[in-house]
Amino acid sequence: MSEHPWLRHYPEGTRPEIGEPKHASMPEMLRASASRYADGTAFTQCMPNGMNGSLTYARVDRLSDAFATYLREELQLDVGDRVAVQMPNCLSYPVVAWGVLKAGCVLVNTNPLYTASEMRHQFADSGARALVIIDMFADRLPEVLPKTSIEHVVTVKIAEFFPTIIAGIVRIVQKYWDRSLPEIQVEHTHLREALDAGERRLKEGVRAESYLEGVGPDTLAALQYTGGTTGVSKGAMLSHGNLLANMRQMLEMAGQHIRPGKETVLTALPLYHIFAFTVNLLAFYNAGGHNILIPSPRPPSNLKRAFENYRITWLSGVNTLFNALLNERWFIEHPPRHLRMSAAGGMSLHASVARRWEEVTGSPVVEGYGLTETAPVLTFNPLGGQSKEGSIGIPVPSTELRLVGDDGKPAPPGEPGEVVARGPQVMLGYWNRPEDTEKALAGGWLHTGDIARMDEEGYFFIVDRKKDMILVSGFNVYPNEVEEVIAAHPQVQEAAVIGVPDEKMGEAVRAYVVKKEPELTEEEVIRHVREHLAGYKVPRGVEFREDLPKSLIGKILRKDLRAELPDETFGFTPESTGAHREDLR
Repeated sequence: MSEHPWLRHYPEGTRPEIGEPKHASMPEMLRASASRYADGTAFTQCMPNGMNGSLTYARVDRLSDAFATYLREELQLDVGDRVAVQMPNCLSYPVVAWGVLKAGCVLVNTNPLYTASEMRHQFADSGARALVIIDMFADRLPEVLPKTSIEHVVTVKIAEFFPTIIAGIVRIVQKYWDRSLPEIQVEHTHLREALDAGERRLKEGVRAESYLEGVGPDTLAALQYTGGTTGVSKGAMLSHGNLLANMRQMLEMAGQHIRPGKETVLTALPLYHIFAFTVNLLAFYNAGGHNILIPSPRPPSNLKRAFENYRITWLSGVNTLFNALLNERWFIEHPPRHLRMSAAGGMSLHASVARRWEEVTGSPVVEGYGLTETAPVLTFNPLGGQSKEGSIGIPVPSTELRLVGDDGKPAPPGEPGEVVARGPQVMLGYWNRPEDTEKALAGGWLHTGDIARMDEEGYFFIVDRKKDMILVSGFNVYPNEVEEVIAAHPQVQEAAVIGVPDEKMGEAVRAYVVKKEPELTEEEVIRHVREHLAGYKVPRGVEFREDLPKSLIGKILRKDLRAELPDETFGFTPESTGAHREDLR
């Protein structure tokens, strides 16, 4: 078997190497696309009832220049300062994200599902100086900000940039019907005010391009928080070069299947997650695509008007999203007629779902694999009928993958081994964690902690997963974090957490608890966890035990609890899924 047998299966015209970068930084790429597709519609935000707003490439470019200028001139931020962004998919997201990058600052994507304690950890760990947050979640800020380095808060409306009358209707519904707008009790600036301030500086002659002096491929662009190969939440340092390389790797692999200026991609996965950020946001922006943004994909009927009103040609999603759509009568009876391709990540794509999806839509769904630490894509099934069922595909161009045994030596052909990877998309390291970085990047290879096998043609198949990680609808859940919260309850003696198969979410969290007080109930344990962690981390079931299995030194053996479950196939790929804060509660 040759060292790189997958090269024979690249689509026609796909180069094995992506070559030298075309742009020195993300803003260079963004400005080039904005110039090329200036009058084209870059983004449309579609609400569940069909109300919408849109921005052209030219307007996104101008607005993001204004926001970059606001950050540098008004807030006096500098190159390398971190800016946290916490919002669902909406028109403000690309404006703010592009502005942060154009300012030479570092984007810190933050999940809107996070509780106050999770927000505090990420903001404090990253050292973010500014926060841009959707106003629906601003009620958490009085509890969060005092324990962080955040000096400035900018708030965003969900219908920002919508036509005035439509935006007003959405605001009234939020305020008086949904009652989803809390009173903001901290000093803040509205996004419109920030943009106006930046625009005034631009008219005075400030040039946003000047902020990028010294910014290049190796400059830090984003801190993307992940559990990595352990359960400690830490920031993967992704450079401008990492993100640009992975975008180009995806476009190279896609070839003619992404047509410049002609694609309409439905983005239901959250842009704050690295999968949607690189694949949906960067790749399709570079290619002049029209991006349809869905603030919340749950329930699946939230996507109905988007499919009805737009000629969707591309869709990215997780297995649960595809499966949910296939259980919607409206989708089955009127499948999208223009859909050409769908990409699956975030969790294992079930073969039955992939087959039924192609039957219903007449177009394929192909699976890939990657990690936050790799910006994220490492492998993808070739497009155009060359994919293999159950496979995570072949390495994207300029990427090397090896399988190694416990001794660090190459695994024999056909035998499983740990996936280690090398390529231009591999992170710089973990933010302020040199020991974790050294361990993860030992020998110049990223050690993923995932076990796979490779067939004779170079296609990879995941056969096992990170030791204890649980994937709930594509989100990584680490047992240590959940166990610590449960154990903090005064009526709990000890606890263990594992993942159990779940038809809707892939896996669900199950807790095993030894009581300290007999009156403790399942409902009380769940309520306690819900107060401290995001909804997808909350156990869906609690089983009380007299004791828990332990090793000779007293360590709780989760593997023994998992062994009690019936044999199942567990899925994996990069964490992601889109949701509002109520979606997984």
